[in-house]
Amino acid sequence: MPEPATATPAFYARRGGRAADWWTLLHPPYTLWHLSYVVLGAALAESLDWTALGATVLAFFLAVGLAAHALDELTGRPLDTRIPDRVLLVVATLATAGACALGVAGSFFHGPANWWLLAAVPVGAVLLVGYNRELFAGRLHTDAVFAWGWGGFPLAVGFLAQSPSADWSRWVAAAVAALAAVGTSYAQRRLSTPARTLRRRTSEVRGTLWRPDGSIEELDRDALLAPLEGALRALSWAVPAAAVAALLVHI
Repeated sequence: MPEPATATPAFYARRGGRAADWWTLLHPPYTLWHLSYVVLGAALAESLDWTALGATVLAFFLAVGLAAHALDELTGRPLDTRIPDRVLLVVATLATAGACALGVAGSFFHGPANWWLLAAVPVGAVLLVGYNRELFAGRLHTDAVFAWGWGGFPLAVGFLAQSPSADWSRWVAAAVAALAAVGTSYAQRRLSTPARTLRRRTSEVRGTLWRPDGSIEELDRDALLAPLEGALRALSWAVPAAAVAALLVHI
């Protein structure tokens, strides 16, 4: 007999009303995870401008936390929220515009124009819309683009927003850290994709493990989900913890 459908489309999802829908849409563990890359990038600068950091985190919250997730929900309703399409579109539009405006303003915040940061604004906009709306025949909707766009890119922008000095060692450190962010984001994608499939597009799982000692373990959907979501939960607090540790160096 088929297993009952999993109650929620993600381990952090909630049911029960408008507030629950918005909580689910924000993907709190993942949003915090990816905002942590911004903090890690900023912490690699020689001196930390807290105003610039706050503005950069806000920009990425608007882009990743609100706009990206609203656009994603508009594409097939993967979270099954009851937020109207029109509301999602307005939120995505305003949040994207706000993120871009903060990026442009930040490019001139320190006096001389920060051309590297300014150039990142349209790149981020293309990644945001292209990935979540699966434009260009889905060419931007891949694990690799997610890893670079939601991992390496936030860390690089967090670093650039600090108008870092010409100290080459800082730039090398930021480049290496960006690669680490790409790796952890790629791991997230490789774990979350099968987890989503099990939760949202699987009605039944049957299997049996026979161990050398003769013991038998029955497999079901929960058994397959446990290691995937256990790793995702661990990473969702480990990356922010690393960001906090890097930030404490500047206090």
